[in-house]
Amino acid sequence: MALWGTIVNAIAIIIGGLLGMMLPRISEGIKNTVMQGLGLAITVLGITMALKSNQIVLIIMSVVIGGILGELLRIEYRLEQLGDWLQSALRKGDSSTAPGSRISEGFVTCTLIYCIGAMAILGPLDGGLRHNHDILYTKSLLDGFLSIIFASTLGVGVVFSAGSVFLMQGAIALSATLIAMAFSQASLDAMIVQITAVGGILVIGVGMNILQIKKINVANMLPALVIAAIAVPLQQYFTSWFSRFF
Repeated sequence: MALWGTIVNAIAIIIGGLLGMMLPRISEGIKNTVMQGLGLAITVLGITMALKSNQIVLIIMSVVIGGILGELLRIEYRLEQLGDWLQSALRKGDSSTAPGSRISEGFVTCTLIYCIGAMAILGPLDGGLRHNHDILYTKSLLDGFLSIIFASTLGVGVVFSAGSVFLMQGAIALSATLIAMAFSQASLDAMIVQITAVGGILVIGVGMNILQIKKINVANMLPALVIAAIAVPLQQYFTSWFSRFF
């Protein structure tokens, strides 16, 4: 079953989120320290991912073009609106439903963290092509653990991010055969490296948001992942084309 690994991943996030919400009430000081630690760890993870590629021009181009597209599409705003709608649906009439609510913050933050990275791409690809879900099983353990920590500080919005994970990874798993037919293994590997590197830039942005260094509209940069995927085969094509004449 192509979607099995994705289903397990979504369930792990939900279970982890629910467990995190059931933890005894934690003091604000501990919450702040935990979030700062997570912010630092996520920033280091982003740097590690970004260094996977030495194609700095493609990375910059992907982030710039993707950021422009994201701003035009207002992805960050739409995700926040969805988070606020979830907050409103759960707590009608509560003043905490205002924009910037913790549900919105938890939903957007965890959606970005769980949906960016090599495992979020390789896992559903492997599940769709070979029905091998080992990568997603590993990712499920990591995401479930993170959900416990995030939910203890950000609340139920973390649980709702499981829906984003299911939709994104499910789409990749279901289209895995078409993706494999369209690209050679070498091209696919190069695309994954580039997507991981660009994703690392976005993860650094998430870390900076958690650390409250500067508000970065990371969700508006999500199209950069698509641009990175497209840029690799285009680069290979033009390199091959120019090599015929020079």
